[in-house]
Amino acid sequence: MTVRAKFFVTRLETTMGSRAVTGAGAIMNGRQQFEHCEMKTVVMAPVYANGDLEHENTKFWQASPQGEVRLGTVNAEAAAQFAIGKAYYIDFTPAE
Repeated sequence: MTVRAKFFVTRLETTMGSRAVTGAGAIMNGRQQFEHCEMKTVVMAPVYANGDLEHENTKFWQASPQGEVRLGTVNAEAAAQFAIGKAYYIDFTPAE
């Protein structure tokens, strides 16, 4: 079973995050080390109806008119894939 939603980016936020250190110094005293880094958060909302009953956005809006998805990443290349105002499909599939 898969449920598909269509959301658009409403905000891109930049905050302080952390990530695991790799390479030399990654493990000290048996513990993983972390470093501060920039984190990007992509905030999305469902697409909205546009008055055309046959338009895809109207059909998605009729099924899920309210909600929010927030994705935080410290991967700059991943964050660069998102743009304010652009729509994206989100597929929900059960994880085993």
